[in-house]
Amino acid sequence: MNKSTLLRATTAAFLGAWSAYAFALDPLSYAKYDQVKTTALHLDLKADFAKKSLGGYAELTLNWIDKNATTLDLDTRELTISKIEAQDAKGAWRKADYTLGKFDEEKGQPLQIKLPARQTKVRIHYRTAPTATALQWLQPVQTMSGKYPFMFSQSQAINARSWVPIQDTPAVRFTYTARIEAPEGLRVVMSADNDMKATGKGGWKFTMPQPIPSYLLAIGIGELEARTLGGRTGVYAEPQRIKAAEYELADTEKMVAAAEKLYGPYRWGRYDMLVLPPSFPIGGMENPRLTFLTPTMIAGDRSLVDLVAHELAHSWSGNLVTNATWKHWWLNEGFTTYVTTRILEEIYGKEVALMNLQLEQEEALEMLKDLPPAKQALVSRQADTNAADYPDTSLAYPKGAWFLHTLEQRAGRAAFDQFLRGWFDQHAFQSVTNEQFIAYLRAQLLAKNPRIMSDAELDEWIHGPGIPASGQRAVSQRLAKLNAAIDGWTKGTVSTAQLNAKNWNAVEWMKFLNDIDKKADAAKLAELDRAYGLAKSTNNEVAFRFYRAAVHAGYRDVRPDMEAFLMSVGRQKFVVPLYAALREKAEDRTWAEGVYKKARERYHPETQSSVDKAMGKP
Repeated sequence: MNKSTLLRATTAAFLGAWSAYAFALDPLSYAKYDQVKTTALHLDLKADFAKKSLGGYAELTLNWIDKNATTLDLDTRELTISKIEAQDAKGAWRKADYTLGKFDEEKGQPLQIKLPARQTKVRIHYRTAPTATALQWLQPVQTMSGKYPFMFSQSQAINARSWVPIQDTPAVRFTYTARIEAPEGLRVVMSADNDMKATGKGGWKFTMPQPIPSYLLAIGIGELEARTLGGRTGVYAEPQRIKAAEYELADTEKMVAAAEKLYGPYRWGRYDMLVLPPSFPIGGMENPRLTFLTPTMIAGDRSLVDLVAHELAHSWSGNLVTNATWKHWWLNEGFTTYVTTRILEEIYGKEVALMNLQLEQEEALEMLKDLPPAKQALVSRQADTNAADYPDTSLAYPKGAWFLHTLEQRAGRAAFDQFLRGWFDQHAFQSVTNEQFIAYLRAQLLAKNPRIMSDAELDEWIHGPGIPASGQRAVSQRLAKLNAAIDGWTKGTVSTAQLNAKNWNAVEWMKFLNDIDKKADAAKLAELDRAYGLAKSTNNEVAFRFYRAAVHAGYRDVRPDMEAFLMSVGRQKFVVPLYAALREKAEDRTWAEGVYKKARERYHPETQSSVDKAMGKP
């Protein structure tokens, strides 16, 4: 199918589905998308690294749903707007009146544009603030070569509004094009159709022919090289990291083929990845056509590529079928976590997938200990009016996957695969709610075999706290063998030498370190470190868990390595728990505050905010 045909088909499918389902407007957006909806976006922007700003204009193409409406309401945050124009019936651009509303700490500012003639194209001329929550501007010293600056975005969940005036809600999907100017020597990449052979002459140009929600708008600008991995896969990274990235991500093409075998065709053209500088705050971001990845997944042995499988899985669950508001987050992340395990099994075998699943479930049960019951549901019973009522977003990953694994076990894999592929096919390029999924589940699976799950149990999984007792736990025989070693080592009946751990894989080490945390003293951790060099592990998942256990045990000889880790890694999953653990004892707290004072400027604004809270700062 050619691009124009694909665009018409996907847009028609989306528009046709819009009226079929009614749901509450997104409380985190000012947009009145039941009146008018953005269908296309064009960006013409110039990057100014000196001012830490993007400036230019955004052109929106509009579909007026309510023929009596005369205003367009958009989301913004700290944008400086110079003028707004609307295109008249003859194609001329004329000034449009607008107002910026009161600033809200969570939602930013509403931008209301008066369009009495209901024009279908609007241009907003603006520039972003240096403090734009979606953008991080890195100095050359914060990059690998030290030669050029770097900038990248993180729009999820509602930060796209800080760099584009837009209807910033996952309920609205649009296609987009862009032309971006950047300083010489820097490459621009976006969550769109990237040309590895492009030179940037006349500006870097992009097209995204499939409709996406605003949180999947993404941009990166820096000293980048590109490598092809397969017929439709590739990677971008800083020159000093490109070789390692190319090696680590070599199986990506196989992953795409495995996912297609399970859930139907990959509908986004290419699947490329951008490995970002260390300050990237999360593991990965599933920006379509260009997944953003943390460099912490590069272990040198491909032991952490489950992260790639997860972001790839979003090409079906999340990007293709998207939660309509953030209340329904589990439809993105729970589904994706389930699909990840299935991709891993296809590529690396059942035992590897089972090991990852068991660890995932064990960590979910640990997570529950620190969460109030009201935050343990997949979806809140409350009306979608306030994000404060939403359940915990981290738990949605493993609990949502556990729910889907339960359905698979009872329905049988063949039947469940057919069911899930049908969900993706029938809701492709649509934004959906939990209610829609439950209706589909009842009609397509439970009606055919009611014994799969009762209404009461279904309600317990969706709205209840914790993991229902009926949820079967994954058991890996390989990990089961570890339990005796862990128990014996912590009690002193098994020596460090007797662990015979030199051939353990990353998951075995992660489970071991999870289970001994707060059970081993400093002497035992020192002995473990001498035997296996864990403080200097190149696997960041392993190193993080060892540092955490060391802090709890009072093993302070590890501090030089942990400081290097905290100075060079900006992923919130690692740094926030470490700082929180270091705050528990006065001696550790003083040391941690000194490290954070040096490291803070290297972290992304989101990470800074999270660590500030972990360290008890106002």
